[in-house]
Amino acid sequence: MPRFSRLTHVTLLRMSEESPTTFGGRYELHRRLARGGMADVFLARDQLLGRPVAVKVLFPEYATDPTFVERFRREAQAAANLNHPNIVSIYDWGEELGTYYIVMEYVEGQSLAQILRRDGSLTVEQVTRVALDVAGALGFAHEGGVVHRDVKPGNVLVSPKGEMKVADFGIATALTANADASLTQTGAVMGTATYFSPEQAQGHKVDHRSDLYSLGVLLYEMLVGRPPFTGETPVSIAYKHVQEPVVPVTEHGVDIPPALAAITMKLLSKNPDNRYPSAEALVADLDRFRQGQAIAAAAVMPPAHMAGPGNGAPMPGVPIGATTAVASQRRQAQPLPAAYQEPPRRRGGLIVFGVLMAGLILAGFLILLQDRLDTADDGTGLPTTVAAQTAVVPSVGGRVESDARSTLEGLQLVVATVATADNSIPVGQVIRTDPPANSVLTLGSTVTMFVSSGANVKSVPSVLTMTENEALQAITRAGFEPSRQTITSDLAPEGEVVGQEPAAGSLADPGSVVVYQVSIGTEELPVPDVRGQEPAAARVSLEAEGFVVLDQFELEFDDEIERDLVIGTIPEAGEDVKPGSEITVVLSQGPEDLILPSFIGMDKGQAFIEIDSLGLIATELGQFVTNPDLVGKVVDTIPGPNSVVVPGQQLQVFTGLLSPEAGNGGFDPGAGAFGQGQGQDDDFDG
Repeated sequence: MPRFSRLTHVTLLRMSEESPTTFGGRYELHRRLARGGMADVFLARDQLLGRPVAVKVLFPEYATDPTFVERFRREAQAAANLNHPNIVSIYDWGEELGTYYIVMEYVEGQSLAQILRRDGSLTVEQVTRVALDVAGALGFAHEGGVVHRDVKPGNVLVSPKGEMKVADFGIATALTANADASLTQTGAVMGTATYFSPEQAQGHKVDHRSDLYSLGVLLYEMLVGRPPFTGETPVSIAYKHVQEPVVPVTEHGVDIPPALAAITMKLLSKNPDNRYPSAEALVADLDRFRQGQAIAAAAVMPPAHMAGPGNGAPMPGVPIGATTAVASQRRQAQPLPAAYQEPPRRRGGLIVFGVLMAGLILAGFLILLQDRLDTADDGTGLPTTVAAQTAVVPSVGGRVESDARSTLEGLQLVVATVATADNSIPVGQVIRTDPPANSVLTLGSTVTMFVSSGANVKSVPSVLTMTENEALQAITRAGFEPSRQTITSDLAPEGEVVGQEPAAGSLADPGSVVVYQVSIGTEELPVPDVRGQEPAAARVSLEAEGFVVLDQFELEFDDEIERDLVIGTIPEAGEDVKPGSEITVVLSQGPEDLILPSFIGMDKGQAFIEIDSLGLIATELGQFVTNPDLVGKVVDTIPGPNSVVVPGQQLQVFTGLLSPEAGNGGFDPGAGAFGQGQGQDDDFDG
């Protein structure tokens, strides 16, 4: 195993910033993009293919640890096989300077975490788009046997064109038949506590449904501006994922369509069996939601009890709702960093985290012991706590919605409503429930009430993420009048519907207007004119407008702009481009030096044409020659052939004139060039 000191790693960082370091003889490191829990991420340039890439370099303390090196290698192998438009591509893997690195796709733009920090929450339209893209990426990975295990906003990258990319399969494990048991066995808590699934928090073995729970946390945060659980320490947050019921997403004062709320809460079921069976099933439900159709999530909603050891059952010997230890006693592996996101400091946190984990394990044991005493047989043959944890759904059909809601919530059930047209039930009265009356549910389970909206209104379809033509057809088919608006969007591509009014699922009179908003993409801005500026000043001007300035310059000769100043950009100044676009700065090399070609022996007319094309100023001088074949041709120049000249320089051109002494068969050494006070030998004798 290679030796790689901290000093070497610091030197690498300094070299990448001052003079580029090359990895693998190909990847030229320019600057650090981010620092994570296990690695640094650098912006680099692939010299072979001429494209920007991101290079993840393992920290020195992990480069000497065979376990972490193997996990790092498996990241490259697992992710390199995931060829999907919504997954960051892995290009290469190697060893350099005593450590290991992965070369991956460089995604411009920003992470979803940065967008949420800036905006707080997203619109329903944006949430739907993000959920569809991320679910599609996870579904593709799951089909290949790869579980991400760290789905969070920092690992969702958004390009300037609104494309979503799921990054950092750094703690993903390929669930293949020959997987190394030492890397796939249970007991290691991996991921980020805020987005843990309950089974992750307990250190149990996880499958693809754990990723769906984390995606549910992501949806929750995008909708209301905060995750379902927060706390002062990772342990306290993980504990809440296991023990505390999720506050319904609709109870934060945000207008959220009931169907989307039901999808989110289904994902957040603590029992994996009550989540979607696959990412594909989630995508199908999201598609039904945006098309205004009935969704599957309303039928089976997440109960509030904790997840069991891998199969959704409670922990053996621990009743539903009891406190358990949040993590196992195995040493926890640190996850790879989120792409392009600064992580917290590591070492002090690990010590505190270990102490807290030990305390929780002890507390869990004591509570487990007390719980066994509390569930003693009362003579009926059943534990005394079971009955108190379930409720029978009453019949509320025909009752007013508010009355029915109070009854159900009084039984500690979560209530969701779906407006449904009905010719016989008055508006506002309950038609039916799902699950139906007399069903036995765990406390905290969701009951969906279907409430009559009457017969004279229609449900507005969802046209979000559709093309304009698809939206027009959907609105018209539903019996409404479409009205078009345009809007700029950082997330949606041009031509995609990103908003509508009224919202999907709203009730409206037939023939009323439904406004749909079409994205015209990110607003384009003109490239500023930085001609004549120093490169550093030009970079500041361009980046202030939101453009990305490439580190590599183009070099061109210029007769007007002095050397090392900017003579232009690519795209050119004044051209309209989208913020976030790449700009190449073109620097002047000054006037181009010319190597004077030989014109000797050339007809003087042709010679003057070529001299003029070089930007030189020719002065013709006659030179006596004895060879008639040289009359009218160039016999010499000053400067001579192969001399270095610059545009605008004077060039003396000597052309042949027949010597009066030509009949003597030789050249008169006293003859000279016309206009010159000096003799000039003639070496041409035919």
